[in-house]
Amino acid sequence: MVVEAFQRARGLPITGVVDANTWSRLVEAGWQLGQRLLYLAHPHLRGDDVAELQVRLAQLGFNPGRIDGIFGSMLERALGDFQRNCGLASDATLTQATLRELTRMTLRTPDRHLVNEARDLAGFDHVADGPLILCGDSPLRALLVLALGAAFTVHELSSETDDEVARHANGCAATAVIKVQTLEALNGIHLHYWASYRSHSRLGEQLASALATALSRSRQLPPVEVTGMALPIMRETAMTTLHVEHGTLDEMALVEFGDVVAQILGEVFHK
Repeated sequence: MVVEAFQRARGLPITGVVDANTWSRLVEAGWQLGQRLLYLAHPHLRGDDVAELQVRLAQLGFNPGRIDGIFGSMLERALGDFQRNCGLASDATLTQATLRELTRMTLRTPDRHLVNEARDLAGFDHVADGPLILCGDSPLRALLVLALGAAFTVHELSSETDDEVARHANGCAATAVIKVQTLEALNGIHLHYWASYRSHSRLGEQLASALATALSRSRQLPPVEVTGMALPIMRETAMTTLHVEHGTLDEMALVEFGDVVAQILGEVFHK
């Protein structure tokens, strides 16, 4: 029960089993802001303390990017900007001196909105115009490659791991990542977009909701469910990522499914 509650709160698959992904998130949850130096490292530092730093900077108007608990380049810039504005050494490292100033400032503004979410809602953040990444083990993948080829530059990845897909997508500034997966035991279609206990992807939610609405009009496709989750592929990719799961479908249903997905992707990304 405790493991399931943690997984539910963190947007992970609710299995009740402490797998590798759940264990890594449990370790991250043990870090509190101020317990360690935070700075841009390789591999990137991860933890709840990083997420708290992102939230506090975003409350003050410094854009750290998505609130994902990963200390990346956007958080480095935001922390350096904060230090410069406070007259501190701009080394983009969360030292005790920087934390004291950050605490002094945020105590006065507990109800401030997050600047990154405001920018996202207002449409100020740039949407990449790179290729569309298609991956996963569903036969839907091949159909989407054909259906989307006229409107998008498509990169099809077949046997790559989630980490490899994320590195490829981030490296080529992809427009979006669509992962399609067949789960034989599933009696329906599940659409997952990025959402964590701290933030969610507005564009991902928009894409999943538009797709769910269109798919629900079909008489031969099963029921559709939309869920915000923090699956590894969504957390590691910088762009909008949609994870599509479906049960066994016949050829006609798959073709219709692919056509609907291609249409909605074109509408959402204005292709």
